[in-house]
Amino acid sequence: MFKPTETFSSEEVADLSGVTARQLQWWDEKGVVSPQHHGHRRRYRLEELLEVTVISELRDKGFSLQKIRKVLRFLQRELGRRLADLLKASSDYHLLTDGKNIFLEDNHKKIIDLLKNSRQPIISVCLTDQVRRLELEAKQSDMFKKRAGRETVEAARPSRRATALASRA
Repeated sequence: MFKPTETFSSEEVADLSGVTARQLQWWDEKGVVSPQHHGHRRRYRLEELLEVTVISELRDKGFSLQKIRKVLRFLQRELGRRLADLLKASSDYHLLTDGKNIFLEDNHKKIIDLLKNSRQPIISVCLTDQVRRLELEAKQSDMFKKRAGRETVEAARPSRRATALASRA
C-alpha cells in the first residue's frame, strides 16, 4: 500500500501513530525525528513514520529519550537497507533491546535464543507489525481516502504544460 517515496503530513503522522502534533514538533526541534521541511510544513518519509510509531511504543513501555535515540541510530543504520524487506512483509523483523544492546532479527530461533540467554528483561517491537498496522489504519482512515481521491483527480487532470502545448497547436 505505501510507496517507499511517499511522504506524510504532520496531521497524517499524528493520525496514524497516535502521537500529538505538538509531540512531533518537539521531537523535530530536539532532533529525535527530523522530517523534511517545506516552508512551515513538515513532510515525513515512510522511514520517519515508522520511527515515530516505534518511539511511541517504546515511550509507552517506559524508555527514556536517551535510550530511544540509541535505538533510532540503530534503526537508521539498519533500515537503510532493510526497509524494502519490511514493506514486503515476507518475514517478520523484530527490534529487541534490553536498554543497552539492540538487535534486529527476522529469524525466530535467534529471537528465542536472545530471550532465553538474556540476563535482563528484553523489550521486543515487531517492526513488520508496525508497518502492517500503519497500512491497515491508512486504509480505514477517511483522511487517506480523501488523499487517494485527490491523487486520482490530479492524475486525471492534464498538466499545465500539456494544456499549454495543446493550446499552441
